[in-house]
Amino acid sequence: MRKTTVIRYWGCIAALCGMLCTTACSDEPDAEHYYTFKGQMMSEYLNSSEDFSEFATIVKRAGLSDMLSSYGSYTCFAPTNEAVWKYLEEKGKGSVEELTDAECDTIARTHLIENMYTTSEMNDGVLPTQNMNRRYLEIGHGNDENGNAVVLVNKTAHVIFELQDDSVENGIMQPVTEVLENTNRMLPQVLQKNDKISTFYTALEATGLIDSLNAYRDDSWDPDQYERYYYTSDVNKETATVPDEKRYGFTLFIPKDEVLQQKYGIAPGDIQALYNLACQIYDVTYPEDAAADYHCFDSLTNRKNPLNRFIAYHILTRDVQGWNYLTPLNDIGIETAIMNPEDWYETMLPRTMIKVEKLTVWKYANMSGDQRLEIYLNRRYDDYNSIHGAMVSKTVEAEYDQEGLNGRYFYINDYIAFSEQTRDIVHNCRIRMDFSTIFPELMTMGIRQNGDPYTFDPEFDVTAKYGRNYYFPNGYLKNVTVSGYFIYRRPHVWHYCYEGDEMNMFGDYDITFKLPPVPFESEYQIRLGFTSTNTRGIGQIYFDGVPQGIPLDMTKRLTDPTIAGSSFRTDYTTGMTEEEKQEERKALKNKGYYRGARGGYQGVSPHYIFANDAGTYRIVLCTVHIDPNKDHFLRCRNVSDNGSTEFMLDFLEIVPKSVYGVEDEEQQEDDL
Repeated sequence: MRKTTVIRYWGCIAALCGMLCTTACSDEPDAEHYYTFKGQMMSEYLNSSEDFSEFATIVKRAGLSDMLSSYGSYTCFAPTNEAVWKYLEEKGKGSVEELTDAECDTIARTHLIENMYTTSEMNDGVLPTQNMNRRYLEIGHGNDENGNAVVLVNKTAHVIFELQDDSVENGIMQPVTEVLENTNRMLPQVLQKNDKISTFYTALEATGLIDSLNAYRDDSWDPDQYERYYYTSDVNKETATVPDEKRYGFTLFIPKDEVLQQKYGIAPGDIQALYNLACQIYDVTYPEDAAADYHCFDSLTNRKNPLNRFIAYHILTRDVQGWNYLTPLNDIGIETAIMNPEDWYETMLPRTMIKVEKLTVWKYANMSGDQRLEIYLNRRYDDYNSIHGAMVSKTVEAEYDQEGLNGRYFYINDYIAFSEQTRDIVHNCRIRMDFSTIFPELMTMGIRQNGDPYTFDPEFDVTAKYGRNYYFPNGYLKNVTVSGYFIYRRPHVWHYCYEGDEMNMFGDYDITFKLPPVPFESEYQIRLGFTSTNTRGIGQIYFDGVPQGIPLDMTKRLTDPTIAGSSFRTDYTTGMTEEEKQEERKALKNKGYYRGARGGYQGVSPHYIFANDAGTYRIVLCTVHIDPNKDHFLRCRNVSDNGSTEFMLDFLEIVPKSVYGVEDEEQQEDDL
């Protein structure tokens, strides 16, 4: 077998970079990420080696031999004969012939990915592409028996070092030491099997919240009634389809028994002690409920009971595909040297969110003692605060499953809570949310950040070879009403958008969606981050049904005479003094504008920083009083009369007056 190096061709991109002269959201050089080699097909690889004859038989009985004999882009985690024999023995079977055709189909599809991955592209967490059983393979790193650094798959199997990255005409072979399996149990059954989380699981049962974790799929969803949509955004000609399914998912963050015992003296399974801890937290956060009838150990199923609130805050109503998807995948579009990637997600505790942050900035990692490149929940560590939050573990012990059909769980090294400290300090900040994180369905369905961001699609591509764009009809997304086309455009490193992806409205659109919850009652600025282009239109904004200001014209850049005009400078991060920055910030702020994020960029090398660009900026949609105990809605309606109706929704910022209202220049909100 011959190994061939996988090559990315970026020379043409570098040459074209200098030719880019506009700041359109989607300026894309004509280049592709592709593989070049000659040799046998994947089916030939399996059939020509005695080491993989058993798996070759399984593939044949699954009816997949023809597929692996044709051109495509696959990764095959082929188990050796020894691995198959061990698997058969564990299942009480004497040979492959004793497997049913259905079992062969499941085994074969578990080991096949419709995308190509070298071991160097396999990062901790999960592979970005599901296997052909529509499940994610967990990836880790360790050493084999000879001390070689290897990729671990589903915790215990590993890619064989001597055979890794072996290329064939239609993909890459990654032989593994074990037959890979994915559980077919729902998440509650997966949790029940783990005896290291007995306290949390017992409380989950006692509060009745476990019953909420059985939802899986809406079988009434019929994608066949919706046609493919063709559209043009700036210079890009693309297509979008509706999702294939409508599934529900959950993600839990769970402190192990040993954590609760060591830190709080709670013995395994002692939910009375856990209830007492919950009372200490939530009697302060919700003092109006402390004297209520449901504030007792006999009313744990009441949603306002302290223990019920405690457990609910540990649950997200979305299936986050893996540890590496908790924050922006591969940190695309974020200058990690100056800004920690972060996201915000709603929890099962009504009207609350969790802040999720990947620690990348050296300064505060060194100062705090927290671990760089790890992910933390509700952390706030800066020049004024030292709240460490809870660190999220990448995986669980090998003897336990971490995911079920409808979700997964992660260990954390402390409990998390919507405490007074969380509400008033950790969440008392600018909340920035990529639009793809506002709607849980995008993460549960694996839509957010799907595809290869370094590869560009052919015009009006229908193959989805490099990734897929989606649109969401009215009724698909919870708490959203929409007419027109509401589209998710997959990430591209050359798009001028936060985290590389964006959401857009097309047609005679009218969309209303529930705003993410705020931590406390206050005046808030609601801001929209977007990129202006000449092909975009004009939309009217409403807050709770009330029109807000004049319509937003998405063709205007900051150089427009009504904004900054000719005084706008493109050297904000490299040439302007702090005094010049402060003066300009004040002038823009008075008109309701902010430059783009200094921690956001597009491109590969060099990076084009959003703060230096007149087309990527933030605008204040409205300044409103928000009651945290009520739902609030934002509406965007087409009012264009120029023939262009595209409206871009890139990211949302929700900013309390305690942040935007500060006048002291030294204490001003940063421009990250």
